Amino acid sequence: MGDSRLVYLDHAATTFTNPEVVEAMLPFLKERFGNPSSLYAPARAARIALENAREQVAKALGAGPEEIYFTSGGTESDNWAVLGTAYAGRKQSRHIITSSIEHHAVLHPCKYLEKQGFEVTYLPVDREGVVYPEEVEAALRPPGTSLISVMYANNEIGTIEPIPELGKIAREHGIPFHTDAVQVIGKIPLDLKRKHADVDMLSLSSHKFYGPKGIGALYIREGTKLDNYMHGGGQERGRRAGTENVAGIVGLGKAIELATRDIEKHSAKIQKMRDRLLAGILEIPLTSLNGHPEKRLPGNLNFSFEFIEGEALLLLLDQAGVCCSAGSACSSGSPGPSHVLLATGLAPEAARGSLRLTLGDANREEDVDYVLEVLPGIIKKLRAMSPFYRP
Repeated sequence: MGDSRLVYLDHAATTFTNPEVVEAMLPFLKERFGNPSSLYAPARAARIALENAREQVAKALGAGPEEIYFTSGGTESDNWAVLGTAYAGRKQSRHIITSSIEHHAVLHPCKYLEKQGFEVTYLPVDREGVVYPEEVEAALRPPGTSLISVMYANNEIGTIEPIPELGKIAREHGIPFHTDAVQVIGKIPLDLKRKHADVDMLSLSSHKFYGPKGIGALYIREGTKLDNYMHGGGQERGRRAGTENVAGIVGLGKAIELATRDIEKHSAKIQKMRDRLLAGILEIPLTSLNGHPEKRLPGNLNFSFEFIEGEALLLLLDQAGVCCSAGSACSSGSPGPSHVLLATGLAPEAARGSLRLTLGDANREEDVDYVLEVLPGIIKKLRAMSPFYRP
């Protein structure tokens, strides 16, 4: 289209690595390359940096450093929480509760456990993607329920779940509670000692908040029982084997420190752009917003456009220099409509015409102007090609 402009609106898939984070990592890719499990001076320097990063993560979450375990990312953290808890209690409890809109990093381990004789309750959500606390309570089978796992905010539609209320229910019945918080770091303040005191496990991934890819963490509240997921060496206090990714861990620590420094101010800035983009896109006829209109992540928008195929829409937006997605980047190869949108009651044809735009630090107000300039014309062009559309 003759325009070399690039507008990045897929921050829920990944973010750029903050230059300050890169600077913090570089020494551990060059001169400070020691293995933190060794005893000599370069190794001790790596160990000190690793434990400093653990302190940074703990401080950002309102947790103790002894409760932070580094992993390869959100997927491993989710798998560890689900499988580790299930196997730790399988003699007494073989029932798991989760939601129908979880990330596949939770849903697929649950499906795997079903093949091992576990029972899984997949809670329904309403049209806006909300899990109701009363549904969780009704699904309990004490003492047979071994885990409740509900994500903090959905990666596709941005809906924020009532995690404090769900955690309270789990605590009252003595059931471990896990939340996938991959999408909320740097967007929602977390305090695992007070407001979120009933969360037993929490997953996070560095590349969602301007840190490097391939590194994450699992918060495990002191006293929570779960089997190890990675076996081999004695790293991470004997809980997660494998030589530590020191540079990545240092990057994660710096990234979470920066991302949680002034959440309210940062979120307000992103939400202001989001709301202007929302208002402009809803002026396009036959367009609807997916997810909760208020209880949603500050940078997340998900729309359905009638008489539109999402893949064609993405291709034309890409030609215009706009990067976005039709749902989760983790399942972009899936030919079917989003399981999240279907769970909210959206018809398959409407789910196939969905578009996710997620804003972040790569965006400016002029990006909003540009999308509002090019998107209506693309929608009009695609509808003109549809055999079902009548103006």
